[in-house]
Amino acid sequence: MLRLSKLTDYAVVVMARLARDGALPDGQVQTAPGLALATGIAEPTVSKVLKSLGQAGLVEGLRGARGGYRLTRPLEDVPLSEVIVAIDGPIALTACVDGGLGSCEAEGICAVRGRWDPVNDAIRRALSGITLADLAGVPRRRPATMLAQLVAE
Repeated sequence: MLRLSKLTDYAVVVMARLARDGALPDGQVQTAPGLALATGIAEPTVSKVLKSLGQAGLVEGLRGARGGYRLTRPLEDVPLSEVIVAIDGPIALTACVDGGLGSCEAEGICAVRGRWDPVNDAIRRALSGITLADLAGVPRRRPATMLAQLVAE
């Protein structure tokens, strides 16, 4: 079963909450404790998620008495793939797909070496065509046709 981590799921929930609370670029900010309370996610987990999202440039943290976190872009401009990479690392179905040469004992004699690349590319394209606005139910400026196109191919 292909499954995203709980932290990635939590990251989407936290970012959707930031948008809902108006913590948009140049807008107000939300604190980690406030986000934890609003989402029902434990505060240490929210802090961990915010740190990773901040390192990826998806949220920004502001220090001080009026500090907190806010989005760096509207949800409609954030592809799901960016959140996955920020939390879980590169999107790859197998170790050999993500450039991990030498990570497999059978690499030299593998009959399918390099053949996972088209599958992995299709998954990356599909995840890049879905924005956080799609997941959060925020109206979108452009139609979500990328996934439909990939399925039709």
